[in-house]
Amino acid sequence: MGLYIRSGQLQLPLSSVVEEFKVAKCRLSLIYRDSRDQLTREAGVRTRSGRKWAASTAIDLAECSLRTKEIIGNPCTGRQGLGTAHFQQWSKSSPREKRIMILDEVRNLEEEGRRAKSIELVTQGVWTRWNLPKRTITWSELWRLEPFRISFLLRAVYDTLPTPVNLHRWGRREDPMCRLCGGKGTMAHILSGCKIALTQGRYRWHHDKVLAVLADILEKERGKRRPAKVRPLLSTIAFVKEGQRPIVHSQARQNLLQSAQGWEMEVDLGRRLHFPEAVLSTTLRPDIIMWSLEGKRIILVELTVPWEEGCEEAAERKNGKYQQLVQDCRDKGWTTWLMTVEVGCRGFLAQSAWNLMTKVGLRGHLRKAAVRRLGEAAERASCWLWHKREGISWKPGGEGQ
Repeated sequence: MGLYIRSGQLQLPLSSVVEEFKVAKCRLSLIYRDSRDQLTREAGVRTRSGRKWAASTAIDLAECSLRTKEIIGNPCTGRQGLGTAHFQQWSKSSPREKRIMILDEVRNLEEEGRRAKSIELVTQGVWTRWNLPKRTITWSELWRLEPFRISFLLRAVYDTLPTPVNLHRWGRREDPMCRLCGGKGTMAHILSGCKIALTQGRYRWHHDKVLAVLADILEKERGKRRPAKVRPLLSTIAFVKEGQRPIVHSQARQNLLQSAQGWEMEVDLGRRLHFPEAVLSTTLRPDIIMWSLEGKRIILVELTVPWEEGCEEAAERKNGKYQQLVQDCRDKGWTTWLMTVEVGCRGFLAQSAWNLMTKVGLRGHLRKAAVRRLGEAAERASCWLWHKREGISWKPGGEGQ
């Protein structure tokens, strides 16, 4: 089920054989039913589809669902405005359009069944309660990933890895306790909650692996040449002749790095970060500091690699920790931004990571590539932590790990 679901957190480029079979049978039934030949329409040809499922019943359900949606109308979801999404009305559609709508609705009904089944699962359906953007795996990414990483990613999302708790539930182990600290050995405990792993520096190493990728992305953006903002002395009026439309010039979106020149950056890798004395003296060490003496602007970036269910809590905790520092910087006359970034242990990024990439000037495919790099770094490091979960001593992996 997790391989084919399209509304899940992890979306793979795979389709269910059962779904394709049902759609093909419905398509064949519609061809016979809506044929232009009168003899074919009146022949009463029935498509064989087994005893448990009938194509005619699925078509009737799809048509009823489409008529109901037409009565309800086109409701807006989230931040959509009126008329944002296109809505195809059933009564105004041509026979060919109706056939396509029915087949799409058959797929939607299958997807609703998979979604309902996932919600019923207590352990494997926890991802239905995540408030995170979805992660889509393309065919190129799937071919590029190693088999053990694909297996880890799928089984980690749906909690089917042989953790102590799962082994105890399956009758393969007497106790569900962690070998390192004696706590309950869930997947969340192994990747983000073990006290011994924390004292050994495993989670710090995990955090630094993601931080190194984030710092590389921001360093490349910082090093780009940006023209200084020049305010025109006089504003001109563009007159428009009668009957003509005004020419609208697209304006480039401004980002934080364009607001000043001479940006510098420090990263807290290896606990070597020192807060710029030109700003103020403090013992706090955000993960990344970007500042411009010329414009008196400073950007504080704090990265957290929590369990996916704890991203919102991590953001609130980090905001509270650095709120006084932000206020002190502003009291010194510095324009200050605090950006918390949450990257889940299994490679699912919170919306804050997307917002950061937008604010530093990354758009379109560049932003997607940067977010993908962060997710892969977190997932790769978690895979290494998983393989070393029962090792008493801790030795971080090499550059390739």
